[in-house]
Amino acid sequence: MVQAVQPITSADKTFIQLRRDIVEGEIPASSKLSEVELSTKYEVSRAVIREAINRLESCRLVERKPNVGARVVSLTPQGLKELYQVRESLEGMAARLAAVNMSEEEIDDLRALLDTHFKNVKEAENYYQEAGDLDFHYRIILGSKNAQLMSILFDGIYHLIRMYRVQLGMAGPRITTAFDEHRNIVNAIANRDPELAEMLMRRHIQYSGNVHQENLTKNSAKSIS
Repeated sequence: MVQAVQPITSADKTFIQLRRDIVEGEIPASSKLSEVELSTKYEVSRAVIREAINRLESCRLVERKPNVGARVVSLTPQGLKELYQVRESLEGMAARLAAVNMSEEEIDDLRALLDTHFKNVKEAENYYQEAGDLDFHYRIILGSKNAQLMSILFDGIYHLIRMYRVQLGMAGPRITTAFDEHRNIVNAIANRDPELAEMLMRRHIQYSGNVHQENLTKNSAKSIS
């Protein structure tokens, strides 16, 4: 799972850096991945790059096509729609389980994390969250204490979700609204109300997905014009 990946070896470090660069758009969506160019950029062997690309494929960030080779996945309206349908179901379940299984200390830590986020929300034009323990959604998935669910999300679609979240982002009033939704989800978890926690998480992901769809459509229109 994601939390178990530690940058110990050169291969691990390269994989994590390459993953971050794809998620954050440093390596653009849909771009072809050249082992030669990447080995020069990251100052590692082509074998290390090849291993990283294979691992990124399992994270759904890279796809291989006949006669084309490895490419970063494209951000598409249909891809976003399908991904967020799955995300809504799985993270809704995570919130439900977290309301039952999170310890009081974990809930306190989650509130403290949101307090940190609030300082950024007041000052920033974007609600950006780092991966892992600094990500509100990551904490709730961990709080579910369901190993199968964590594996499906962390080893599967977590970073693809982050790619959409980071590159499409949120702006304007949605920043404050999204933060308030996070607060309400934590309150439901703290009150040990699994049904409410799941409903609020599902609604939150629906709203965020709608915003991302709008941003993706705008970006597509700009690239065409």
